[in-house]
Amino acid sequence: MVMQIELGDITVDVVLKDIKNIHLSVYPPSGRVRISAPARMSLDTIRVFAISKLDWIKRQQRKLQEQEREAPREYLDRESHTVWGNRYLLKVVEADEAPSVELQHSQILLRARPGADEAKKQAVLEEWYRQQLKQAAPPLIAKWEALMGVKIERFFVQRMKTRWGSCNPGARTIRLNTELAKKPRECLEYIIVHEAAHLLEPTHNARFVALMDRFMPNWQFYRDRLNRFPVSHETWGY
Repeated sequence: MVMQIELGDITVDVVLKDIKNIHLSVYPPSGRVRISAPARMSLDTIRVFAISKLDWIKRQQRKLQEQEREAPREYLDRESHTVWGNRYLLKVVEADEAPSVELQHSQILLRARPGADEAKKQAVLEEWYRQQLKQAAPPLIAKWEALMGVKIERFFVQRMKTRWGSCNPGARTIRLNTELAKKPRECLEYIIVHEAAHLLEPTHNARFVALMDRFMPNWQFYRDRLNRFPVSHETWGY
């Protein structure tokens, strides 16, 4: 069940679920706010919690609203695209062969079938980004499994609209956003460490912060760097 509470000019969506703890999220690009709370928690208790977090909510909303956004993509020649934090110009070549993507110096060469529309070109490029991430992640996962003393049973790569990664501590799996293939590689490493830390501490409490400080002392630098990069022009939902 979804309800709403008003905190001045901020509307908070409240979702009651079969969970033990209350969770607060602020979603890009506009800073929509959602609280997931245990099903038996009263709305008054949730309101008090939201009020206690009001300053944090406003800070997060300002960050999101000030963040640079990518221009809509049309998948045309000389359009700028990013791979691992570096800019490349797109070169579209129509060929009667299997679609493919290849990095060539300062260009991304996108081979597409004659007459391919924007959606098909986008699908080819997004699948290529997905494969880049699937290749880059395993050695980093292996590295941090050894350093942190954890075991990630499986990892998944998918388009995620509200977060860079996620962790299922029970299944010992993590999910990575395909958009990470556009960011510097150290940002991917930070997200892997972040999600691996959730195998040791599921919540973002003081113990979690201490774990991050222990294993990656400069993690906040990478977090801030990741969040300074332009994000997709689309409206993210949940």
